Amino acid sequence: MTQEHIVKSFDEQLNRLDNVIAEMGGLAETQLAEAIEAMVRRDVERAERVTAADARIDELELEIDHLAVAMLALRQPMADDLRLVIAALKTSGIIERIGDYAKNVAKRTLTLSQMPPMQPALTVARLGRLVQEMIKNVLDAYVARDAEKAAQVWMRDEEVDALYTSVFRELLTYMMEDPRNITPCTHLLFVAKNIERIGDHATNIAEHVHFVVHGSMPDDIRPKSDASSFTVVEPGGTKQVPTGR
Repeated sequence: MTQEHIVKSFDEQLNRLDNVIAEMGGLAETQLAEAIEAMVRRDVERAERVTAADARIDELELEIDHLAVAMLALRQPMADDLRLVIAALKTSGIIERIGDYAKNVAKRTLTLSQMPPMQPALTVARLGRLVQEMIKNVLDAYVARDAEKAAQVWMRDEEVDALYTSVFRELLTYMMEDPRNITPCTHLLFVAKNIERIGDHATNIAEHVHFVVHGSMPDDIRPKSDASSFTVVEPGGTKQVPTGR
């Protein structure tokens, strides 16, 4: 086997890693979009399709695992190539978890469809669309090896946290106004938290793009604005408790 053939074969394997990551990411992005739409429209059939589609993402993650391990064992890549393989391995696991969170949103929709519609669902959907945009942009950045675009996604985590906190307070207010709202609002809280976690995973992918391009993880501390942990319920409404920092 000639050296030229070996290099060509390895390049083909690297391309296959990129293609599978792109396919996984596209599926996860679609699953989230469909799960949000199912929640807003109270569409049970659409939610069930989202739940069933998660199996394909799991299959693709296994393909990445097998291909990456074989490349590490047989090719012993170094420098840039090694970073690409490691990033693909880690990114596939992140996308698989994004798919799981989207599936969880769809499962909550199956329950919410049996309850009266809630106005805060529209705010939760807005959070979902913000995160969906982040996923699309960070996957584009991954394929293009665009660290600057990835950094823009990374910085939007603060925006997601701020909107999540707003959703959290809105849902608490609805629960306080009428105890009958407690159960549907609790399900919406879980939906919002799943979406917020997807946003976190999008920023994790952004960090791996930075790693591939620059050879190191970002030095900056990720901006966070989630104040839901410091929100308390009082008879007059909700308020944020100072953290003392």
